Amino acid sequence: MELINFPAILVAALSSFVVGFVWYNPKVFGTIWMNETGMTEEKAKKGNMAKIFGLTFVFAFMLAFIMPVFVIHQFGALGMVGGPSEVGKALPSYTAFMADYGNVFRTYQHGALHGSMIGLFVALPVIATNCLFEQKTFKYAAVTSGYWIVVMTLMGAIICGWK
Repeated sequence: MELINFPAILVAALSSFVVGFVWYNPKVFGTIWMNETGMTEEKAKKGNMAKIFGLTFVFAFMLAFIMPVFVIHQFGALGMVGGPSEVGKALPSYTAFMADYGNVFRTYQHGALHGSMIGLFVALPVIATNCLFEQKTFKYAAVTSGYWIVVMTLMGAIICGWK
């Protein structure tokens, strides 16, 4: 059983773009975000899109890459034995344990639960704290935090459920 599924990580990273295209659409929260940040259509068009989207993908990939540790419980067992049995560090009992419990709580719903908790208890406090010191509005904090909560919920679901 694979705990790190690179296709799932790649799809989870790409999902942040799908959510972003919907979330920041002017008919959803895009107009609010633009008003709260002072962004204009003209200013947005002046940005280096290759740099913006390229680095956005790198950062989304980094987030998706670490997400399995938070949403897949079996990483705890792996950490206790020092590595997978294929590397020779785990005893046969680990292999037997994983054969019995390797897919327990490996569902899309369970991953979504843990992903949303990460968004709510990590992304929200970080963004809200920055907003307080930067004197950003509640609307900005809500739109930005909401985006990350949705993204992390979706990432958690994809990574935990995709076996």
